[in-house]
Amino acid sequence: MDLGDEQPTQHEIGRRTYVVAPVEPLDVDGVRTTEVGTALWLLGFLGLLPFWGTLQESGRTWWLWTCLAGFGLGLCGLEYCRRRRKERAQQAAR
Repeated sequence: MDLGDEQPTQHEIGRRTYVVAPVEPLDVDGVRTTEVGTALWLLGFLGLLPFWGTLQESGRTWWLWTCLAGFGLGLCGLEYCRRRRKERAQQAAR
């Protein structure tokens, strides 16, 4: 998939020349990355849940709620990435 984003293959910085390798992106649409990140937030929440009492005593229950918020925002981001992937596929088909 060509995005028309031509990048230079060499950069000259000072007396050195750096060659940029033509590497294709692994995850163009971000769905897999968002899925993994969302799952990690959920695992963090579930992993901290048994320690509710300890977290409450030390004033760190915000760790638990941060994981829950990360999971919720990850679900929103996942829906966004899936819609974007679908839209890009439809544009490519045209």
